[in-house]
Order: sequence, then structure tokens, then C-alpha cells
Amino acid sequence: MPRRFIPRFCVFVVTTCLAALALRAQDDTTQHLRKYKAPPPSARIEITVLRDFNGKPIEDAHVIFHPIQGERDKGDLELKTDEDGKVIIDVLPIGDTVRMQIIANGYQTYGQDYKVDKPEMSMEIRMKRPGAQYSIYKDNTTTPKSDNGSGNSGTGKSSSQQQNSAPPASGDKPSNPPPQPNSQ
Repeated sequence: MPRRFIPRFCVFVVTTCLAALALRAQDDTTQHLRKYKAPPPSARIEITVLRDFNGKPIEDAHVIFHPIQGERDKGDLELKTDEDGKVIIDVLPIGDTVRMQIIANGYQTYGQDYKVDKPEMSMEIRMKRPGAQYSIYKDNTTTPKSDNGSGNSGTGKSSSQQQNSAPPASGDKPSNPPPQPNSQ
């Protein structure tokens, strides 16, 4: 063979070998690929957040989903309501338990656990205004006080004694135990 054909012949042989290897690699089914695992079926959940006192939608309320597995929280997903007070989520698997929390400015925080058991769910949540705070310094009972004609609330104590006899805190014991009735 003449010397000028040797480089061309080498290029031809190398090209042919590479093409044969490429064709063989396409037919090889022994490669270790990841197995495809289809995601579980998910539910479409629509939540509408409304004001409790007038039924109008709340815009930009934070709706937070905490998927729960056993006693463990698997993370969270947070969405904001649109101008109609709606949020739609479609990534929660059917059969999961989810803790839903709604936070809106000027309203009580809402929280509830739900079982995702249907492919389509819709919920309407009514947000309430914050209530009065509990205080140990004022009377927190909601029972109406009766008037027995003496101007007192039926306890037989004067108004100054009523103000000073606040119920003890849950962990405290009263310093003066109530008098025991005489058994005569």
C-alpha cells in the first residue's frame, strides 16, 4: 500500500469501529437505569376563605399545608388566596393527612387536620375576628349576675370583697380556704 493511503485507512477503520460500538450500545438492554415510579394519585383541593361576619372573601390570606406522616411533619406548602378568597392545590396524595393553617391579618389563626380521601375536595373556611384576651384581673365568667335586692351579685359579699377575691391561678392554692359549713 502506498503511504498516502495509510492515514486514510486508519481513519476509516477507527470510524467503522466507533459506529459499530454505537450501534451495539443502542441495542444493549443490560444498562442500569433508574426505574420509573409513577407518583401516587393526587387530589384537587379548593379552599375558599371568607369573613365570618359578612361572608366576603379575604384576599392574600396565607394558606399553609403541612402533610403529616404518622407523627412526622413532611414539610409545608404555602399559598396565598386570590381576590375571590380561593386557593387550589393539586399535589397532595390521596390518603394522606394534611394539617391546614390559615393566617390572615386582623383575623384569628385557623388550623385543622384533614384526611385527603377524595380526588376532589372543596372547603369554605370562615375567619373570625380576634376575641378579648383572658385576664386573671377581671371577671371572665359569662353567666349573668343576679340581683337579690341588696345591690350585690348574690354572693353576700360587698363589692370591695368581690373585687379582691379573684379566683386563684390554675397552679396556685388559695391562701384562705373557704369556710366549711357547720354540721349541727
